[in-house]
Amino acid sequence: MFITFEGIDCCGKSTQARMLAERLKQTGRDVILLREPGNTRLSEHVRAILLNKEFNEMNERTELLLFAASRAQLVAEVILPALDRDSVVICDRFYDSTTAYQGYGRQLPLEDIMHINRIATQDLVPDMTFFIDVSPELALERCRERFVSDRDRMEESGVRFYERVINGYMTLAQNERGRFFVVDGSNTPSDVHATVARLVQDRLPHMLNGFALHEAIEAVAA
Repeated sequence: MFITFEGIDCCGKSTQARMLAERLKQTGRDVILLREPGNTRLSEHVRAILLNKEFNEMNERTELLLFAASRAQLVAEVILPALDRDSVVICDRFYDSTTAYQGYGRQLPLEDIMHINRIATQDLVPDMTFFIDVSPELALERCRERFVSDRDRMEESGVRFYERVINGYMTLAQNERGRFFVVDGSNTPSDVHATVARLVQDRLPHMLNGFALHEAIEAVAA
């Protein structure tokens, strides 16, 4: 089972990925929680380059290919072997981030991005993808609270950029309703988690081997 979480910066997706992983682990399943880019020796080096503001000369296509390179290593080294072992893999971002950010946000050719995504992932598609939807303004407010020493993290790209990214995610959700689920991220983390848990239960109960999500939801409500 392969589940991914998507959204703009500070939307709460990392929190939701962690909460779902913790609930699944309580059932005795082998769960692997990942983030993109990263989680392999090579991918972590690529992550350091991508997040380093000193490389302000980085071309948009270079950025695209670096994300793809990190993802290719993660898929080959970690994700596919884990799925072969029947593990549950939960990933904080996957190729939909590239489509939304580099495609809709940076406005690079979508056809090229989709082709690069297929090469990097070996045609791997998540079973479920959760888009945690928040406004750019709310995300910016959360980022300012979280990153006190880096308050301009989102301002660098601007609200209009993130509006294009959100529009990209919504377009993906419309086009891939079978796996894409839009969840209101403006609610409390517990409420968002309850929604995610219910959707997982409704969608894949036979794959979860009796995953007791009702108990998880009740625990959150309590």
